Amino acid sequence: MSKKVAKTNALRILDSKKTVYQMYEYDITDELIDGKSVCDKLGISESESLKTLVAHGKGNAIYVFVVSINNELDLKKAAQACGEKKIEMLAVKDLLAITGYIRGGCSPIGMKKLYPTFIDEQVRSLDTIYVSGGRKGLSIGINPNDLLEVITGKFVDIVKTN
Repeated sequence: MSKKVAKTNALRILDSKKTVYQMYEYDITDELIDGKSVCDKLGISESESLKTLVAHGKGNAIYVFVVSINNELDLKKAAQACGEKKIEMLAVKDLLAITGYIRGGCSPIGMKKLYPTFIDEQVRSLDTIYVSGGRKGLSIGINPNDLLEVITGKFVDIVKTN
């Protein structure tokens, strides 16, 4: 008998929009919740697994960036994408108050507000990408175009090139 999973905001939103997704739970008792560890636990590649990064611009403008864990956000490209001269990463201590999520469980879906969200264009062609399900130990497999639609985001070039 399978145990019932407590629904997060992200899961409730996907269900309400009748979006197709798969749910993946993984063990977090070993405290390894970095992206690479999650990939190992789920048996997925680092290019398919995405991290959700939150930044702020001038004033109180908040922006969300979704990039593969094997890539690094380019702050200059990210600022350009959202029409700012400069952006800075949000302090971890402010993450919960602004997004409703904690570090390691921050999903681009179901934040307290629908912030402008930018997804790295490199993942556009993948069949499935994996993002946080809204808590530690929970990932969502979803088509990148479906994610884009749910969060009304944009595909843009926002990662550093080697």
